[in-house]
Amino acid sequence: MKNVFALFVTLLLCINCSTVTKKKQLMAGASSSNINPNVGMFIAGDKKNRKFTGVHDSIYAKAVVINNGESSLAIVTLDCIGLLYPDVQKIRKRAASLISTINLPAERIIISSNHVHTGPDVVGIWGASQIESGVDDEYMEKMIETTAQVIAKASKNLDPVSTRYSAGTFGEKWVHNISEPEIDRSLTVLQFLNDSGKNVASLTNFACHPTIYDAVHNEVSADFVGVFYNEMAKEVKGEHLFLQGAIGGWVQPDKENQSFEIGVKRGTELANAVKEQLKQMKPMESSKIQFANSVFELPVSNPGWSQLSKLGVIKREIGETTTTEVAWFSIGSAQFITHPGETPPAYSFYSKELMNSEPKFVMGLTLDAMGYILKPSYFEEGTTIPHAEYLTRMSAGAEAGPTVLEQIDKVIPK
Repeated sequence: MKNVFALFVTLLLCINCSTVTKKKQLMAGASSSNINPNVGMFIAGDKKNRKFTGVHDSIYAKAVVINNGESSLAIVTLDCIGLLYPDVQKIRKRAASLISTINLPAERIIISSNHVHTGPDVVGIWGASQIESGVDDEYMEKMIETTAQVIAKASKNLDPVSTRYSAGTFGEKWVHNISEPEIDRSLTVLQFLNDSGKNVASLTNFACHPTIYDAVHNEVSADFVGVFYNEMAKEVKGEHLFLQGAIGGWVQPDKENQSFEIGVKRGTELANAVKEQLKQMKPMESSKIQFANSVFELPVSNPGWSQLSKLGVIKREIGETTTTEVAWFSIGSAQFITHPGETPPAYSFYSKELMNSEPKFVMGLTLDAMGYILKPSYFEEGTTIPHAEYLTRMSAGAEAGPTVLEQIDKVIPK
């Protein structure tokens, strides 16, 4: 009888050991590199035919790769006005080809832009004239390769991590929607810590155009986002990624005198707010990774887009529709949804209502940058919404917004 009992205890111990062995361990790795353009290249944002005269502060490609032994994904942010879907696909394909240590499918590489207006023209519409592209092909090849290499390097830097998060609000004094009262002021932070408690990477999701320096400076800069990165690094080592939110319709900073000093002030304020939230973080226990995406045709009723495509100003096939994508993914309880352009705050609120756990991230200008994706009310005849005329001119059309909402509803699990 004693032998039977001993055997039973041994079996229980083996089962428990097996369970511990099979428990998934979340791993994370991060990397970054500057993607500075050359002096003389065209500047994206505001007026055409503006060229860089120097570098005030570097712009970056930053990546964090997450793996749990079974599934992987990468989150990438670029200091640029907005990378178009065909170039996103090039980065995904190249990065996937470089990674051999883990299984990271190309579609699980999420490329986001922060919409800075003091970076290079990566779209084409800020060249010397309306019929001349402002894109430097040599730069684009280099930027795509550099970003792919950053992702590959992050995949080789994987360390066991614990995950924690916080959610607050920010920007009441200097961030405003200058078209409508609605605005998503959420400041959401997710952090990956190694076994020593040191930061591997943090993700900060906030909605505001980085346009303090817009149209008044001809030097390369990441605007207040660059200051945010520098201020965070002073006290919290490791990588920090700024994930742009829903800034369409039209979420702007108070620009005051548009000096570099104002950019430093605002970027420092953002960093200080995040540092305060880091003191109040909640742990996330789950290491589960989930992913869903939808590649679809976005309606394009604005003839300007197709004309620019035909002229080669924008190097992308655009007719009555153009191919784009939205993706939903989760890391533990943290849920993320991507928006393929500058969406209004209402679309951020809608997306978050569909997600049933905390924290919630809405990533604007992610996987694509198809201009302003607006509510149909912006297109109504006689509308009194401020700036509607400009915003609709830079939009794919009235059907784009509802179509994106349909796809968001499709990919977020119920």
